[in-house]
Amino acid sequence: MMATPKLERQSHGFGPCYGPGSVILILGSFPSLKSREIGFYYSHPSNRFWKLLEAIYGDLAPSTPEGRAEYAIKHGLALYDSIESCHIKGSEDASINKVVPTDLKPIFEACRIKTIILNGKAAEKYFHRYQKPPQGIEVVVLPSTSSANAKYSLDDLTREYGPYLVSSLGAL
Repeated sequence: MMATPKLERQSHGFGPCYGPGSVILILGSFPSLKSREIGFYYSHPSNRFWKLLEAIYGDLAPSTPEGRAEYAIKHGLALYDSIESCHIKGSEDASINKVVPTDLKPIFEACRIKTIILNGKAAEKYFHRYQKPPQGIEVVVLPSTSSANAKYSLDDLTREYGPYLVSSLGAL
């Protein structure tokens, strides 16, 4: 019998991913248990984030954290979350409390971020509660790429994200 995860303080465990050419910042709420174990964004095999990028950009994303970081940066993306640490049970966004927000200022200082994409409703909730983007940056809420968001197929996600992510290529 598998033990039920308990509510405990967790830290993000890895920092933001960005480069000088990053123009779109994609924010989640807090990394899943699997992402915290692996040390990079959207690392649960059932999360459709990397498949979504492959569908939009037409090339394969590497499977290693280092390769995925290079892939995101190559496409003008920055990745991070709204929460640096919190109490959470496993990967359950609904259990999040006692939040310490991330500091997004270094990303805004180093990059020409034009758009922030919030990956799902939990990302939207914590972003609007704890973050303030600089003036002139568009903030867009899009459906979560988590497999728990079964309402959206990969094709649906591609239609939602595509217009925003393709625009990152023109800015490079």
